[in-house]
Amino acid sequence: MPLALPRPHRSDVLIAVAGLLGGLLLWRLEVFTTHQGFGRRYGGWAVLPLLLMCVAVLRRRDPRPWVVAVAYVALVGDQLTGGLLATLLLFTDVMYAAVMYGSARRARLLPLWTLVVGVAFTLGMLALLREPEGLVLGMLFALVTAAPAYTGLLVRNHRDAAAAERLRAEQTALLAEMDRAQAVASERARMARELHDLVANHLSAIALHATAAQSVDDAAATSRALGVIRESSVQGLAEMRRLIGILREESDDGEELATRPTLDGLPALVARARSGGAADGLRFALHDGPAEAGGVPAPVELAAYRVVQEALTNALKHAAPGEVSVRLERAGDLTVTVCSPLGRAGPRVPGSGAGLVGMRERVELLGGTFAAGPDGDMWRVRARLPLSEGAERT
Repeated sequence: MPLALPRPHRSDVLIAVAGLLGGLLLWRLEVFTTHQGFGRRYGGWAVLPLLLMCVAVLRRRDPRPWVVAVAYVALVGDQLTGGLLATLLLFTDVMYAAVMYGSARRARLLPLWTLVVGVAFTLGMLALLREPEGLVLGMLFALVTAAPAYTGLLVRNHRDAAAAERLRAEQTALLAEMDRAQAVASERARMARELHDLVANHLSAIALHATAAQSVDDAAATSRALGVIRESSVQGLAEMRRLIGILREESDDGEELATRPTLDGLPALVARARSGGAADGLRFALHDGPAEAGGVPAPVELAAYRVVQEALTNALKHAAPGEVSVRLERAGDLTVTVCSPLGRAGPRVPGSGAGLVGMRERVELLGGTFAAGPDGDMWRVRARLPLSEGAERT
């Protein structure tokens, strides 16, 4: 099967044709670069190196080793037959293209090879001519062969560096987009927890007292239940407005507004739960240990508040009559424990289970531990939050 060579590029054909026509014109006018006598002596043979160089130019974008070898043979033959400027220019283009379009290994070795060949040619010219003119010709030969090769290497390095920078920029943009998508997903999850924690407490109280009002035939009890429903509705609307305000506004330094709940709001939270659960025989007690120096980081404080809020909401929905205790301990870490009596008789308010999931997510995002389940005749919720963690993990 015959070897199929790729078709020459159109620009390579144009360069070869232009070089051939220019070289023929110089040969016809007997304009030689090295030795006028050589050009006249060899006559038409001085055109043969030009033809070989044009063949090498046709394959300049496919720089096989034989292409460089043909170019070198054509250049040496050109110098020995008088030298045509067109052949010399075509040779520089072939050397430049060999480094630009060749393999990476060839691009590294070819410039060094041109120096070796240049030194060898200089020594050969000195031995052949035995005149200072041989040294000049050798140096010119070395310059003509090495300069385009090193120029091609320099341009290739800049091209490779630009390609690497483009790839790095694309990778950076991809990573930034992934980080943005992850940040959006994390923010959506955080706001979902906030929305649940803000509203679920009041809606659960409304559902609980509505169920109680339907199950008893007592005008006084129904009136009290309706009063609690109204109070919970008003508080729920206020909390919703506050959440919407946080979403719409930012402070000047880009941080969240300082309206989010803190541990200082736990007494008021327990008082609201006490007023809502009094009709069901529930009592609420808050035991807050001494505060340590340095305070509690804001994310830890918010998570502890939300855990207590959700645990109290679950107690209002499911706990039997008795005491619900809330205990805060600050011994290295902040530990929140909420205990409520198990087992309520009568109608129960349905739940989706999202509250326990949300509490666990909040605590684990801060590097803490969370546990919830029966402990004897009590339901215990316990969250340990490390005070050294000042921000949510990503």
